[in-house]
Formats: sequence, structure tokens, C-alpha cells
Amino acid sequence: MRISLLILCLFLVRLAHSAIHPYPTHWWTGMKNPHLQIMLHSNSDLSSKVTLNYPGVTIKKIYQPENKHYLFIDIQISPAAQPGELKFLFTDGTRVPYLLKKRQRPQTEKIHHGVRSEDLIYLIMPDRFSNGDPTNDSFQDLRDTEVNRNNPYARHGGDIAGIIQRLDYLKELGITALWMTPLLENDMPKMQEGPWSMSGYHGYWTTNHYIIDKRHGGNDAYRNLVKTAHEKGLKIIQDAVYNHVGSYHHTVLDLPMRDWLNQWPTYTGPSHREELFTDPYASEQEKKVMLGGWFVPHLPDLNLANPYCATFIIQSNIWSTEEFGIDGWRVDTYKYCDEKFLNAINTALRSEFPKLTIFGEAWTNTVPASAYFTENNLSVPFKHTIQGVTDFPLNSAIYNALNDPFGWTDGVTRLYMTLSQDFLYANPQTNCTFLDNHDMNRFFSMVGENLQKYKMGLGLLFTLRGIPQVYYGTEVLMKNYKDPNDAAVRKDFPGGWKDDSINKFTPEGRTAQEKDAFLYFSQLARLRKNTPTISKGRTIQFIPQNGLYVYFKLYNDQVIMCVLNTAAQTNQLDPMRYAEVVKGKLSAHELLNGSTIDLTKKVDIAPHSFYIYALNNQ
Repeated sequence: MRISLLILCLFLVRLAHSAIHPYPTHWWTGMKNPHLQIMLHSNSDLSSKVTLNYPGVTIKKIYQPENKHYLFIDIQISPAAQPGELKFLFTDGTRVPYLLKKRQRPQTEKIHHGVRSEDLIYLIMPDRFSNGDPTNDSFQDLRDTEVNRNNPYARHGGDIAGIIQRLDYLKELGITALWMTPLLENDMPKMQEGPWSMSGYHGYWTTNHYIIDKRHGGNDAYRNLVKTAHEKGLKIIQDAVYNHVGSYHHTVLDLPMRDWLNQWPTYTGPSHREELFTDPYASEQEKKVMLGGWFVPHLPDLNLANPYCATFIIQSNIWSTEEFGIDGWRVDTYKYCDEKFLNAINTALRSEFPKLTIFGEAWTNTVPASAYFTENNLSVPFKHTIQGVTDFPLNSAIYNALNDPFGWTDGVTRLYMTLSQDFLYANPQTNCTFLDNHDMNRFFSMVGENLQKYKMGLGLLFTLRGIPQVYYGTEVLMKNYKDPNDAAVRKDFPGGWKDDSINKFTPEGRTAQEKDAFLYFSQLARLRKNTPTISKGRTIQFIPQNGLYVYFKLYNDQVIMCVLNTAAQTNQLDPMRYAEVVKGKLSAHELLNGSTIDLTKKVDIAPHSFYIYALNNQ
């Protein structure tokens, strides 16, 4: 009896050791692209002799790389194929089941609808927002088990359940779309970044592209979040990382092939200089380092020019879009990725999900560089096909307007000049605009904790062209600088944990100043949501004078005038200067405070103020 039990245990250990894992984990019938490449991975060598007998599904190619633990099987799924379980049969009798599901109905359900200029995106770092289920805070079978809110570099326990509990709060605030930093599994130990021992609480150290980290609640919790958000009229944007993976990803621990990663004799980091892509005098070697350098030693850089690696990432994003029913993608570290790959994944995603929105993080210093990484009107050797980028030049220009003295090219003039270069974009309305994010100093700190400048900045963000994004806690004046590092601008939302003494999700937990900020934020957000002219309207701007900047939004028969006074003194608005737009209208009413001005007379504009006027026909 003991011998039989021992044999059984040894068999089970061997079975677990030699388990064959497919990626993608499953697929669907009815996809527009009938071709699928399945990566099989095992801890033991795989035979390259495989057969399949399933109606409508055929093996087109089998490829085994130098690492025999992997096998790539290309199959074709005909339109006639029905949902069911395939079985790949190896010559040694091993059977690998593979599930084909029935595809969702993306155009008849509230999924894959994309984000547009009429949306308002709220960026959440899940671990720092709200802890709805303390039972999933830590797991002993994961490499990092610490949960410690007193340690800014450790995990704090925020999760998907906490976000679901706050959806009504976000809807009341006027939010229409949520972007969360990556939720995928980050089964990494703490890593050393400078003198700090850091957890992967932020989500950018992916170790499995098909599992939502169970500390966030797992795949079922994410499905529930997307479903519940859609029922409440909120969209979901998923954060993608094409450029790199965590060093404990299975394709790093057990490389499929040597050129799966960009390899260097010693650690080599990128220059971060996007000018290399547009510089006619650029060094090819420096461009190679930019594309292939590793961000940090524990983030291996994927060789996206490798067709098998490229397909693995493309299919994982298609899989997540279909599996969870999301509405869009924000792509991390976009400018560091192989350019042909980027266009390939954009094409693949749009083909399957025509309404899907994709915008890339291209942290650039100039408008031409920003335009280069999206659909543009530039004459350049390579043309990108992504719909929009995170608009860093506009972000910088807004800060110039709020913080710098007015001048010929300074202060609010810099904002005017930046927008005047929008002709370089194919469609600047598809850019994601923002005041801050999880990698930047907090907005309220950057304007000197000045509530008037806070309101001016929000006014600009919510009325200028593009898709605005705000960072969690902006509405209650969360603040800080990246001192000593990013963790300082990723603090917990007060009230997101049951033992918090202050709860800023409720009015009672806010100071008088925070109540003022929250009210202004929510009023402005709802106004934007209910006023298509603000979000969709054509812009006409006028050259700033003495720190006064005036621009108009026109849509159908409505004309809205936005007035920003960045000066420390009262400025006069002369409606006659804008006669080509005002066109004889006699009055205008302010859409937030309800006041009325006479457009036949000069109007005093208070220092450091922002107004939104709807022009009246009488």
C-alpha cells in the first residue's frame, strides 16, 4: 500500500512537472483573422510530432525552437468551425486539450466602444486606491508576500473589489472611463531600484499575460468590474506593456530562443531620446540601443522584431480585449518598441475590434516628436498608425501658462504656440491630455497648492481638444512631488481602507478647500459631459495679450468662449477683438456660476481666473 502511494505521488509530481501550458490559454470561433499561433510550454522536452482532428480546424505549421521545452503550432480556424474542445495528440500519447469558445457580440453589447473626446478618463493605481477584499492581500505561493501600508515601496492591498465599490463615486464625479495601471500578474520578488527595495505594486512587471494578479482579485473579478462598469455607463481602458516583461516571466526563466530578448554583453539601458527617430543625422547604433536597451536590469526587453515574440504579444492583447470586453488600450513605453511591430498590433486589434481606442505613451519634448508616434501629416520615412498619444508637449505648455510670466514665447503664449502646431497631427482630438499621472509630480503641488491655478488648469484640461485624463485623488487635492521617487506620488486614497481615520470619498472627510475643489471638478466634468460643444467643438484661438488667452469652441449652432487670465492683475476682455466669432451676439452667460456679461462692452476679467461663456443670440 505504501509503495503504491509512493508511486502515485511520484506520478503526480512528474505529471505536474511535465504539464504542458498553452498560450493563448483558449481562443474563439468567428474571429476575423482565422490564423492562430499557439505556444506550448513544458518543463520537459516536447515532441514536434503533433496531430489534430477537429472539424474546421487544421494545423498549418509546427515550429520547434532551439529550446525543446517550447513548440509553436500554427492553426487555421475556418468560419465553419464550432466551439468545442480541440485535442492536440503527441506521438507518445500525450493529449493537450484546447478550448474554442463562442465569440461575444461586440457591436450589439456595450463593449469595445472605444474612448472619445467626449469622455473623461480617471487613472487609478489599483493597489493604492481602495481595498475591497482584504482576504486577497497576500498569498504565500507568490514571491512577494509583504503587505505593509507603512512601507511606501510595498504593496498596500488595493484591489478590483475596491474599485467596484467606488464606481458610483466616480460616476457622481463625472468620470466616463477608467484606466488602471496593469492588473496582470506580477509574481516578482522585491527588486532593488537604487537604494530602495521595491514591490511590483504598480503592475508594470508582467509575469503572465493571461492571469489577472490574484492580489487584485483574479480574472473573474476583472470580468465583474468590466461588466459592472459598463452597466453604469463607464468604459474600461487596459494598460499594455509591449516593450518588456518582468524577469520572472516564463519566457525569461526559460527562453524559447536566444533572440526572444534583446541581448547585450552587459546591461545596456536606452537613451530615452526620441529625437533619434526623426533626426536626419542620427546614429543607427544609438537608435538600436534606444529600441533594444533594457529599462532596468530586472525588466528584460522583448525583441519585438522576432515574429514569434511579436505574435505572442499581439495575440495576448487580442485575447484580453475579447475575454474581458474592454473599450481601449493605453500602451506603456510606446516609443521604445519596434516600429513595424507597433503598426502590426494596431492593425490586428482594429481589425477585430473596429471601435477600439489605442493611445500610446510617448514621453516627448516637442510637438513634432509627439506627432511622429501617431497618425500624422509629417513627411517621414516611417508612418505610425496608432490613433493618439499621451500629449506631453501640451502638458508642459499648460504648466507654462499657469506658472510662468507672460512673454513673447513664455507663459500662456507657449500654450498658444503648442496648439498652433496641431496641424502636424492627423487628428489631435484623439490625443490623451492630462495634468499629471503616476510617473509625475502631482498637479496641485506643481501649481504651488494654489486653488485658483488648480481651477484654471482643470478648466483648460476639460475644454481644450483631446481626451482628458485625470489622476486619482486630483478631485480632493492629493499632492506631492516625486521625492525621493515615484512612490511619493502614489499614496493611498484616504478612505480606501476600512481602518482609515479620514475618508475623502465622502463630503464629511474633506476640508473646506477640498470640498471647493471637488465641487468645481464635478461641476466642470458634468458640464463637459452634457455639452458636446466643449468636447467635440471646433477650436478657434486668439493670440494671448498681457496674459489673457481667449479661445472658442463651435459645434452646430452653439458658440462657447473660454477666457483664461493668467496675469496677477485684472485684464479687460474686449469682445470687439473677437467679432469674427461673436458675430453681433449681445450677451453671454457663464456656464458654471450663471453670471451674464454684455458683449457690447469691455469686461473686467479677474486675476488668475477661468470662465466658460455660452454666447447668446440676444
